[in-house]
Amino acid sequence: MLSEHYELIEAVGLNLCLAGLFILMTYAVYDVLKKNEVPLLGKIVVYFVLFLGAAGFIFKGIMQLFVG
Repeated sequence: MLSEHYELIEAVGLNLCLAGLFILMTYAVYDVLKKNEVPLLGKIVVYFVLFLGAAGFIFKGIMQLFVG
């Protein structure tokens, strides 16, 4: 049973680990921005760049569903 679904389990585990990593990175960035009193525009730019990184992984996952 496990060997039949190994690829699916691996893909789900990877996606969960990446989601956890992005959550931890968001918290770390939030903490650094808060301690250094960064202006609003700087916060927006930093979070936008972090979102683009996460969006790339989301887009890759969607493309894998349609292509392969």
